[in-house]
Amino acid sequence: MLVKLYNLPPRQPPIDQCAKLGVIIRRPMPYEKSLVLDWIKTHFHVGWADETEVTLARQPATCFIATEKGLIVGFAAYDATVRGFFGPTGVAESQRGKGIGKALLIASLHGLAELGYAYGIVGQAEPKARDFYAKSVGATEIPDSDPSVYRDWLQRG
Repeated sequence: MLVKLYNLPPRQPPIDQCAKLGVIIRRPMPYEKSLVLDWIKTHFHVGWADETEVTLARQPATCFIATEKGLIVGFAAYDATVRGFFGPTGVAESQRGKGIGKALLIASLHGLAELGYAYGIVGQAEPKARDFYAKSVGATEIPDSDPSVYRDWLQRG
């Protein structure tokens, strides 16, 4: 899906909404790398952790985490597998529906804009997430773009 980065909603209102719930949206620090990657592996899968690991090697990191009482409850990476791409991203199942995913998305897309991109790509958006991206940031589908760069994945075995 394509996102116009020059027409994003402001980042602060969703972050403030999360803060009222006790959830902090921020970039992880280098010394938190193992904790972030372990959390992603536990709640999602190793491939997403591998993609996110690339973002943690940058200064500043090209990812955000959501924390509550010192524990990770969500993450979003950008500029990971492919330049200008948003994702992977995920929020703990128990924390969904609180606006955390939207805050992570908007913060990350502003991060892409700060890198100089005019457009961002939501890489391989699942069908159930497409409405979320369209409503949250005006994302539009790119025709004939599936499976995009995510083809010929290596299999474990």
